[in-house]
Amino acid sequence: MIPWILLDEAPVPEGRGDLLLYQRGEEFSIRIVGRGELMNSRAHGSEDALASLACERLAERSRPRILIGGLGMGFTLAAALRELGPDAQVVVAELIPAVVAWNRGALAALAGCPLQDARVTVREVDVGRILKTERKAFDAILLDVDNGPEGLTRDANDWLYGPGGVLAAYEALRPNGILAVWSAGQDREFTDRLRQAGFETEEVRVRARGTKGSRHIIWLARRVALGGS
Repeated sequence: MIPWILLDEAPVPEGRGDLLLYQRGEEFSIRIVGRGELMNSRAHGSEDALASLACERLAERSRPRILIGGLGMGFTLAAALRELGPDAQVVVAELIPAVVAWNRGALAALAGCPLQDARVTVREVDVGRILKTERKAFDAILLDVDNGPEGLTRDANDWLYGPGGVLAAYEALRPNGILAVWSAGQDREFTDRLRQAGFETEEVRVRARGTKGSRHIIWLARRVALGGS
């Protein structure tokens, strides 16, 4: 058995433990101290689906502008770029600078070096800051932050999936915009919060790895356009 090798360690701002980047042969793993694995390079089917399901709903839009909260290993970003046309703009919000550095270094080739795409802008900030300050700015918002509504890494992520964060995402979307949210599991209270904010909502179950692996949840929530608002 090939052993895991620790490549790097990074603190999580106001977090519950440091992030650890491991490699075993061609496989990579990002873990959080004391809480186990957050993501693995061999199981990214649901991250791909997060992007493809959201972006296919933007097929009729010209020059779409997308916000991705959470870079991870770059798979969601890469999948979005495959779906979007040459005039799209993609803003990636990633709070932890080391994760960006890993995606420019050891992890870059995993998803085909998506950070090199000219359509991409990276902002090393909490995605919540963008949601709070930009109104009707995005055609789609894709959130893959922490472990979904049941977070593991930061208490501050509770706001993102709470009533305040859901309402901020609603306000940051353009009419008929799409909020797509990845989660490790179901959360009926989160579904209720989406609907209470004014979203039309559906849930899709997807596999983590092709037809195998854990089943994850993706919420697809559409901001209903009322009177052009």
